[in-house]
Amino acid sequence: MHTVLSPCAELEMGAKEIVQRCVEEEIDIIAIADHNATTNSKAVIDAAKDKPLIVLPALEVQSREDVHTLCVFSTFEEALLFQKWVWERLAPIKNDPELFGFQIVIDGENNILKEVETLLLQGVDASADDVIGEVKRRGGMAILAHVDRPAYSYLAILGMIPSNLAIDAVEFSARLTSREAISWKESVSNYTVIKSSDAHRLSDIKKAHTTPVILEHPAFDEILLALHKSGGRKVLWPWS
Repeated sequence: MHTVLSPCAELEMGAKEIVQRCVEEEIDIIAIADHNATTNSKAVIDAAKDKPLIVLPALEVQSREDVHTLCVFSTFEEALLFQKWVWERLAPIKNDPELFGFQIVIDGENNILKEVETLLLQGVDASADDVIGEVKRRGGMAILAHVDRPAYSYLAILGMIPSNLAIDAVEFSARLTSREAISWKESVSNYTVIKSSDAHRLSDIKKAHTTPVILEHPAFDEILLALHKSGGRKVLWPWS
């Protein structure tokens, strides 16, 4: 899901509000994936301390071809190093808040720390394969985002997903019906399918927009095992 750092997200997407909404919905684990950025994942991690919620740091990276990939890491420090790699490949285009929206960095108490001046809603100077390869090289989790969408998806832009692509899963949009999801599954080979909220506003955060996963405990390594159907962990079909 996104925070106020993503210019397309609502200003209600503060750290404390996201955590409270997740607790109310009885959601156990989330990934904060702003566009080409992970800075605010630290704020949500801090806001979730002493709460029954695990927060994973992530980025939703837009490639040169405009393919979105979810890049998830086990620690904020690892995600921040990957953000540095991403930002080195961003063009120096200044954000226009009136046109695109604000890009606000906050802390766990929702205090505003700064605004990111470089536009985050743009493709980085790297291909989708480059992004996936770099994530896996750093020990992260790579998931093709919303492949059912007509824009910013691997299928829409690059066509068929290769059977040997180094990804951990593919994501379908929560808006799909059960019948639509089953139909789309034929397009993603044997990759594990997850459903995510891709939340841009608090009302998007719902238990129905999540993926049930069988784990020993909610953690990055456990989810990675589940995505690859290993060690008795597994991902259940989200539309059952």
